Amino acid sequence: MESIIKYIGSIDGNYIIIILIALFYSLEHLLGSPFKFDHRLNHFVNNVLFQLPFFFANLAFALVQVGIVKWSSANEIGLFHLIELPLWLKVIIGVMCLDLSSYWFHRLAHRSPLFWRLHRVHHSDTRMDTSTFFRGHPLEVLVFGTASTVGCIIFGIDLQILGVYLIVQLPFLVAQHANVQLPAWTDKVFGKVFITPNIHKVHHDQNQYYTDSNFADIFVFWDKIFGTYKYSPVASRHYGLKEFDSAKKQTFWYLMISPFITIDRNIEEKPDMPKTVDR
Repeated sequence: MESIIKYIGSIDGNYIIIILIALFYSLEHLLGSPFKFDHRLNHFVNNVLFQLPFFFANLAFALVQVGIVKWSSANEIGLFHLIELPLWLKVIIGVMCLDLSSYWFHRLAHRSPLFWRLHRVHHSDTRMDTSTFFRGHPLEVLVFGTASTVGCIIFGIDLQILGVYLIVQLPFLVAQHANVQLPAWTDKVFGKVFITPNIHKVHHDQNQYYTDSNFADIFVFWDKIFGTYKYSPVASRHYGLKEFDSAKKQTFWYLMISPFITIDRNIEEKPDMPKTVDR
């Protein structure tokens, strides 16, 4: 079991990203989609540009994170060091705990004016598809990288389990942004436990009432436990942020400098029409 965990944690996530992006971007063209738009290649290239600065920012932060988590593990800091668990159970609970940590930092990114300046770059995409996975400001690695680091310290999670979590998380992050029409039963079945693409797309609704919901990456029950779960039909959704709904504000260079520009947040406390549905 330990060798399997080591192998999973050692997988290069960049290869997985390439495979997943190719898969879901192809599915968007082969299967039905909730909406269509022109100039998809331009949109894809514009989003992929974010990957280069993000790669170097993530690499720099990872060096710091590895040192901190190694130190934490060596000093037996965290809850896992207080109890004896079989490795397989520790991995499952560890992934859940890191997802919980990401959930709270994600909520903070929406609540903190400073963090929102960074996170709104990801939410700015008004024509969401698989490539939206790439759209994120490189400085935002400080927010979500800190989330996993803090989770490792609090719960006593080592680098192996952190590596497994990052690999498990990737398919969810890519699939959730895919512009693919999924049957309703996927939410009724998988949506009982996991954040499905349709559930995550609520989080990208242009109406801020829905944007501030569905914060978890993997497990849906965090949102249900802490009262941030919402659901609405995909067909009735408009993506992005109203304050970024112009061609100029969708360009790579504008989005890179946008955290340093004061842009009023367009907030709607209630939806235009009642479309929340319990699932």
